[in-house]
Amino acid sequence: MRTIEAVRRSGIGVGPDRSVAEVAAVMEQSGIGSVAVIDGTTLIGIVTDRDLVRRVLAVGSPPDGRVDAVMSTPVYVVDADADIHEALSLFRSHAVRRLGVVKDGEFVGMITVDDLLVELVRDLGDLTRPIGEEVRHAQRDSKLPATI
Repeated sequence: MRTIEAVRRSGIGVGPDRSVAEVAAVMEQSGIGSVAVIDGTTLIGIVTDRDLVRRVLAVGSPPDGRVDAVMSTPVYVVDADADIHEALSLFRSHAVRRLGVVKDGEFVGMITVDDLLVELVRDLGDLTRPIGEEVRHAQRDSKLPATI
C-alpha cells in the first residue's frame, strides 16, 4: 500500500507569518491536532496542539505571536508513493506521531500514527474473518473413515 492511500484527512497548511491564535482557530474549526507550516511550496514545520500548550500557553506567550516561532522542526517527510512500511520505519526511527507527505517535493498531506493504526485494525479484521467463519460454521466430523 502506498503512503498516500493511508492518509485519512487532507493536510492543512498555513503560512509561517500566521498568528498562533489564527492557527489555533483553524485547528479547532477543522477538528485537527496539527497543521503544516508551509513557506511557498516547502514544508518548513508542523504545529501541533501540544506545541500550542507547551510553547505558548504554558509560558505565557502572546497569542498574536508568529506560528513559525512555536512550530516543531525538523519535519520528517515520506514520499506519497512510498510503501506504507517506509512511513512506519520513519515513525519508529524518529519517535514522531506525524509525517509530512510530499510528492515531487511539495506538501500533499500529513500521515499520523493514528492513520497507521486504522489500517492495521482493518488488516487484522480481514485476517480474522476466515477464522470467525470457521468457528461459526464448524466442520462436522465426517461419517467416512479416516482412510478410504
